Amino acid sequence: MTKTERTLVLVKPDAMQRGLAGEILRRIEQRGLRLVGLKLLRIDEALARRHYAEHEGKPFFPGLISYITSAPVVAAVFEGPEAVRAVRATVGATNPIEAAPGSIRADFGLEKGRNLVHASDSPESGEREVALFFRPDELVSWERDVDRWITE
Repeated sequence: MTKTERTLVLVKPDAMQRGLAGEILRRIEQRGLRLVGLKLLRIDEALARRHYAEHEGKPFFPGLISYITSAPVVAAVFEGPEAVRAVRATVGATNPIEAAPGSIRADFGLEKGRNLVHASDSPESGEREVALFFRPDELVSWERDVDRWITE
């Protein structure tokens, strides 16, 4: 059996402004992953800097911080086998023009700077990012009756 992972998904400000939060969460949930954490929040500058620390010093960093703090986001944690890879495939490539047909970014995006959703890029990033946005007591692991029909 494949190892169960947790991954962070952020419905970014552009998706929130366009009313796409429900659609984004629905697609990931329908993929077969379990939603184990969910909150609506406004990311402050300090959290934004911690979340995007790997990009500090890059030319686009100030714009990235300004963008992610510009409107509320939905932070979600999904759990399941290879959750990181499953979400990344569902979301699509960072540049929506290069994203696979049927992915969230291909269906709803046009530009890299407005790509609708953040998804952890590795299991390690998933653990780190989940901890930035959620306390352990805010996450609820649970089993669904349908899980046996999704994974072996």
